[in-house]
Amino acid sequence: MTRSGCGGAGIWRQRADVVVIGTGVAGLAAALAAHRRGRKVVLLSKVGETATFYAQGGIAVVLPDSFHDDGDSIDAHVADTIAAGGGLCDPDAVRSIVADGYRAVAELVADGARFDESAPGRWALTREGGHTRRRIIHSGGDATGAEVQRALDFAAANLDIRRNHVALELLVDSGVVSGVLVLSEDGLGVIHAPSVILATGGLGHLYEATTNPEGSTGDGVALGMWAGLPVSDLEFIQFHPTMLFGGRGGGRRPLITEALRGEGAKLVDAQGDSVTAGVHPMGDLAPRDVVAASIEARLAATGDPCVYLDARQIENFTQRFPTVNAACLDAGIDPTRQLIPVVPGAHYSCGGVLTDVSGRTDIAGLFAAGEVARTGMHGANRLASNSLLEGLVVGGRAGDAAARHSESEGPAPTVIPALPVRPALARDDLQRAMTRYASVVRDGAGLEQLVSRIEQAVPRTIKSRNDFEDAALTAVAGAVAAAALARTESRGCHHRSDFPDTDPAQRASVTRSMAPAAASC
Repeated sequence: MTRSGCGGAGIWRQRADVVVIGTGVAGLAAALAAHRRGRKVVLLSKVGETATFYAQGGIAVVLPDSFHDDGDSIDAHVADTIAAGGGLCDPDAVRSIVADGYRAVAELVADGARFDESAPGRWALTREGGHTRRRIIHSGGDATGAEVQRALDFAAANLDIRRNHVALELLVDSGVVSGVLVLSEDGLGVIHAPSVILATGGLGHLYEATTNPEGSTGDGVALGMWAGLPVSDLEFIQFHPTMLFGGRGGGRRPLITEALRGEGAKLVDAQGDSVTAGVHPMGDLAPRDVVAASIEARLAATGDPCVYLDARQIENFTQRFPTVNAACLDAGIDPTRQLIPVVPGAHYSCGGVLTDVSGRTDIAGLFAAGEVARTGMHGANRLASNSLLEGLVVGGRAGDAAARHSESEGPAPTVIPALPVRPALARDDLQRAMTRYASVVRDGAGLEQLVSRIEQAVPRTIKSRNDFEDAALTAVAGAVAAAALARTESRGCHHRSDFPDTDPAQRASVTRSMAPAAASC
């Protein structure tokens, strides 16, 4: 490690071929792909938990004909994804990623992942909201994300993973990435690299309660915007219909996987009436945006704090859904005998940094994969269990592309910046405002108040992880609010009470960008 700095400030400096920011499914798939091409890879991990670990349902993937006999096909999976996406999916991107799914899953299995079987050599398949076929593979019943994380962690055990490292700023010179400004226990430093991959996950902590772990603060989207990258579809934040209701408690709340509804569980209100009857032909298995909006409408009509999931008729519940069972028992609920109280909760972003299906951005050498990226796969609403699929496929592709880019580039420039200064609101204030004005249902008046509140953010020198996360959340909240205010219609998981209908004239994604920050020194 060498030290230098802006005016001799004592900043540590290192070099790598590829830097990967994030250690969930997309980040580890990318790092492994680059490592296998012989590149020197450094992974930056802000926190131990990833959203991947908490993914319950599974991976949506079309298996070869020898594995199934229910008539599933790439065409059917593509059609289901596009139907859920509210008219904003890129059909070519969807097909590219879906068609590559089995290859990516097979590679994951080669790295040690194991999936539940219905018979020796045959994976068990379930169905989730928006899918017309049983094509969801799973592990440990409802612990698929934990198994994916375990397998990838094991495969990446010998890689250079830096824990408690916060990426504060992307270093870009003349449209080319040159490294990352990092805050670690050793202080401020720079890792110079010709290739950088954003794989930071989502932005659920824009809201008071979310299914996301604590590190999901929109870091990669903010880093991309500060570097001048375009972002798209940020108004489409998916609220999972069934987050375990916990009174007024905030932070991460347990997800109640929709695989329960795939196995026959029913959504009912406090009077025992169906929540989705007459709303959509697929009923409780309608796409997530439809079910979440139906729940929100029922709560608004009744004044009740939650609705309920009746899973009492599911056989072998505790064995089939051990993660959900444990979460319910921790909350004092026996799901085999009692109804499970649920509400919609901030879950996944559908938009993000604009990329192609290999994770390439508009900045040479800079890539993005997973939830931080907008590939065109999801459009206005994510189809259940497509997230791990996209992370595996695009993560691997981004790692390969980043490795090849680094092979053709010389040493990165050695500019050393100072600590960045960014507008930042106090997190609690921001989360309350986002929850009130930009949740499942929004309206113009509320969004205008939200924009005004965000514009009051005071510049803050970023000296800690907390400072960085507050600034990232503030930047992303501003982009979400502006996009939601501009989209004067309801589409996918963006619902405007003042514009309840879908407007065919707005069937297009809107791309936005901000001017990149000036170099610090």
